[in-house]
Amino acid sequence: MNKIQSIMLTVLVLAVSFFAVDSFAGYVEESTTGVLGYDLVSYHTDGKPLRGDGNNLVVVEDVTYLFANEANKKAFEANPEKYLPAFGGYCAFGVSVNKKFVGDPEVWKIVDGTLYLNLDKNIQKEWKKDIPGNIVKAKKNWPNIIDKAPSDL
Repeated sequence: MNKIQSIMLTVLVLAVSFFAVDSFAGYVEESTTGVLGYDLVSYHTDGKPLRGDGNNLVVVEDVTYLFANEANKKAFEANPEKYLPAFGGYCAFGVSVNKKFVGDPEVWKIVDGTLYLNLDKNIQKEWKKDIPGNIVKAKKNWPNIIDKAPSDL
């Protein structure tokens, strides 16, 4: 292979790589996995979160939710609002103080049928000191921060 062919091949590979990465980035952006892939129905039925799998999934508002089995997938499809976590899955205590922290799917509590996630166990201890009061604060704050990036808060 001569030098010109080598340079042309390099340019071609770089161009293809650039467009492939750009296309892939858009796909990933539209493929957010909710609650880090945990089965939302399992919180309510199994008393503990189970990991979902790629065979049982449902997309709601550009978020992909995974389920451990077909029965849980069907239960979610029948009534998504029953299973979706409060505050889009952000930490409930964080929202009560006007912040958006990623909720840990293994640090959770169901209150009056609603799934609430917390950032970690230490934050959950703070949240548990006044769950009803923190829920009231979070519900009041959520409309003002729902569309804001976590870094803007």
